[in-house]
Amino acid sequence: MTTARDLMTSPAEYLNGTDTLDVAAQALKTSNVGSMPVRAEDGTLSGVVTDRDIVVKAIAEGKDPLSTRVDEISSGTVVSVGPDDDVATVSKAFSDNQIRRVPVLDGDELVGIISQADLARELPNEKTGDVVQAISRN
Repeated sequence: MTTARDLMTSPAEYLNGTDTLDVAAQALKTSNVGSMPVRAEDGTLSGVVTDRDIVVKAIAEGKDPLSTRVDEISSGTVVSVGPDDDVATVSKAFSDNQIRRVPVLDGDELVGIISQADLARELPNEKTGDVVQAISRN
């Protein structure tokens, strides 16, 4: 049985909520990703920030990327899976929440991240199409 542990990229990179948006943008660029989990000061996962968040919630509203903190614009809702969750559970998390990346948490510890591409490599073509369609629905 394929599990989240088999699919995930580890270690997962994250941003601190106290990081500024310029730091976040550079981290996204360096890692060549469109989103990253955000860690609160207590070490728990507190949200996710996307390149779109930076542009739409900050830059377009005139916020200063050198002083605006990531935790001011990141989503507060985090959908995650556990490392031992099976591929069906992971697929459901993607589909039900229309997300393209899902953090893998072992308790409160971020141990990996699964992208839509990671999932697509594991699923049969028909299932991959179903997940992509569910993620992309309006």
